[in-house]
Amino acid sequence: MVLKTFGWSFAVTALGLVAAIFYGGWTAFGVVAILSILEISLSFDNAVVNAGILKKMSAFWQKIFLTIGILIAVFGMRLVFPVVIVAVSAQLGPIEAVDLALTDKDQYQQYVTDAHPAIAAFGGMFLLMIFLDFIFEDRDIKWLGWLERPLAKLGKVDMLSVCVALIVLLISAMTFATQAHQHGGTHVDKAETVLLSGIGGLITYMIVGGLSGYFEDKLEEEEEREHEAEEQAAREGKPKSAMVVAGKAAFFLFLYLEVLDASFSFDGVIGAFAITNDIVLMALGLGIGAMYVRSLTVYLVRQGTLDDYVYLEHGAHYAIGALAAILLITIRYEINEIVTGLIGVVLIGASFWSSVRRNRAIAAAEGDAGSDSKTEVSSGV
Repeated sequence: MVLKTFGWSFAVTALGLVAAIFYGGWTAFGVVAILSILEISLSFDNAVVNAGILKKMSAFWQKIFLTIGILIAVFGMRLVFPVVIVAVSAQLGPIEAVDLALTDKDQYQQYVTDAHPAIAAFGGMFLLMIFLDFIFEDRDIKWLGWLERPLAKLGKVDMLSVCVALIVLLISAMTFATQAHQHGGTHVDKAETVLLSGIGGLITYMIVGGLSGYFEDKLEEEEEREHEAEEQAAREGKPKSAMVVAGKAAFFLFLYLEVLDASFSFDGVIGAFAITNDIVLMALGLGIGAMYVRSLTVYLVRQGTLDDYVYLEHGAHYAIGALAAILLITIRYEINEIVTGLIGVVLIGASFWSSVRRNRAIAAAEGDAGSDSKTEVSSGV
């Protein structure tokens, strides 16, 4: 099971590390290995959340997620995205941006740093909406009941998530982005950039999330109709009909997953510049890490881990909320990537341990109930 799920990740790791040695020797090997670990640690919560969505999809779309999806994740976000940032912020052509990345790495890194407020605002708002929609929903299973119960009651207010997100964006722009700086003799104010980028992240979430939710609901309705039609066809001896909407539903869920992965990858891409400004090593290291995140997502689905450890999804969403806050704070202040990674690991680890304790308590209660029933039967005899 492990080899089948992680086989491609192992292969990509070997090829990536060998390529790093040929490219820059053992120093490059070490950099790529560190970047891979960084990406995995920062994106473990991404795997847990993705698994919750992916388990609703068929085996075919799970394979698409691991093949076409990984191409988008590795080449799109880990290789093309940093170049696009430079091309847009420096008003350069794609070829010029690639040439700059390969020949003048310090200038390339500076352009990416200058574009960070826009990236952080966009990704922070997208992730914040994911967290808010989760925390304001009334769920049967609650991890931190003292916090989640009152928030679930507040969640009955229409559009509360959007209102809270816009307030957070406004405060972030006023607090972190209105600190004007002298740059090349000109007065620079990042507030407008942060506001526009944050609204862009919010709109992206609402469009993609809304479409995926709409088609997911349609799929559930069609599944109910299909089940009824199959029963009717079985009684009449007719063949069953095909379900057309399943393809649309799966496609928009897949699209939602890709946008979600892109938002998660922002911190990894930006954090990678703290280790290296070599675009080749960055693509190799982050690409290897992205492969493991993909494989881990599928592993969680196939093992049914989310069903066995019911608080994992809660911990992952709290980690998303923490990451959203960190991205918004980094508009002005620098936060070490180790801190970012540890927060996610601690929250998910705590939710996993709570799930284990819950399972043990349930097993113990069932054992006690079984003993009591046996005692009653024997005493009755």
